[in-house]
Amino acid sequence: RMTSHNMTWISYPSKNLDFTSPEEIEAFIASQNIISRLMHCYIAFFVPIGLIAGICILIIFIKNYLQHKVIENLDLFLLHFTISNIIMIFLSFTVITRPDYLKATHLACNVLSFFFNFSYFNSQHVLILALLILLLKRFPQRTALRGTQRPILCVGFVLTYSFCLSLTAAVLAGTDNYHLETDCQLDPLFAWPEYEIVKFTFGFGIPSFLQILCFTLLFAKEAPAEAPALRQHIRTYAAAYVISITIVICRLFYNVMILFRTALKLQKSIGTPKNEFVMNIAEIVLFCESCASLAFILCFHKPCK
Repeated sequence: RMTSHNMTWISYPSKNLDFTSPEEIEAFIASQNIISRLMHCYIAFFVPIGLIAGICILIIFIKNYLQHKVIENLDLFLLHFTISNIIMIFLSFTVITRPDYLKATHLACNVLSFFFNFSYFNSQHVLILALLILLLKRFPQRTALRGTQRPILCVGFVLTYSFCLSLTAAVLAGTDNYHLETDCQLDPLFAWPEYEIVKFTFGFGIPSFLQILCFTLLFAKEAPAEAPALRQHIRTYAAAYVISITIVICRLFYNVMILFRTALKLQKSIGTPKNEFVMNIAEIVLFCESCASLAFILCFHKPCK
């Protein structure tokens, strides 16, 4: 049954304060101050950089398309990636209330979570397509990757796959208590443990494995004699490779914290204020990655330069 999980017991440790010493109170206040400062730093520095870079990329790609009436496969994938990240940046404004949380009904929080996950899965999977395109450029005889030469079809597949994953995650966030007000995070605290497991597996585990596989093939496999040197290839397509490494590093921290939160749920524990503090940092790091990735495209991708 869809109501098999009762998550009404769960709440944020910061909302259930039970300090036994002045040191604990001081540590809690210090952690709240750090989260508040990180949030202000993110909103004041990273958000403008990310949005300005994203808008510039959109203008450049649209202008290039209008001039040449054709768009490169890699450019199309990076355009898709850019739009997904811009949406994530707008959704990240939910952290403005930190160290407190946005107040919303379960339904509203679930809707926000759906769009967040849709952008999250989109950006992760379209980057894998970009890496496959670069492998095809490096090893043109690989007929197995010819499917990536139909970019519109590939983008359509990623959109459909991401939509299905996001819908699954929305169902696993729970299907009852929609009218009740709650403290809302883009990954809802009240979600069932299966929510985080699905998100980790399909949003980080499998995509990261595929990214590492692409890098392994790139470095381990011998390229044809007519192919440019590996260093030259990486320099030419630096944007995709830099973004790929950045995503794996930033999302690793975030996904480890998501799994840790799942472990606490399975133990029927709300955790400690320190656990909540680190989860908040991981969330802000994830949003910083979205902004930084757009800046990297603007700085390293040849048409944008």
